[in-house]
Amino acid sequence: MARMHIHIAVEDIAKNIAFYSALFGAQPSVNKDDYAKWQLENPKVNFAISTHGRKPGLDHVGIQSDSPEEQTAIEQRLKAAEITGAEQKDTTCCYARSDKYWTVDPQGIPWETFHTLASAPTFTGNEQREESGSGCCVPGLSSCC
Repeated sequence: MARMHIHIAVEDIAKNIAFYSALFGAQPSVNKDDYAKWQLENPKVNFAISTHGRKPGLDHVGIQSDSPEEQTAIEQRLKAAEITGAEQKDTTCCYARSDKYWTVDPQGIPWETFHTLASAPTFTGNEQREESGSGCCVPGLSSCC
């Protein structure tokens, strides 16, 4: 079963970890100096915060697939609806290696669908992106709809 994903850009990681840990009644499953993630079962959500956003607030939302087949089915639905996007295979972002498909909703909010392959030791696989603080690994997409 897929899980909802929400990523919020924050300025103060420690203050936000304290807030969201109290809100969810759980500590993050991943906790780094610049990133934290709660992989919750109730509600079933992958909720992440980081200091890598374009600006504080909602960075992007998405759907985390449990299998490559589920990921492919989501991509195929979007393509069948003629919603443009960008595919990323075996990419590193948010301390994980994943297969992803990105699109942008009518409001301009980036959406990712992804299947996680493994954890990764760095936030991204691109040192230049990490140094620039350019946010999560959203490819350059304009409006999709």
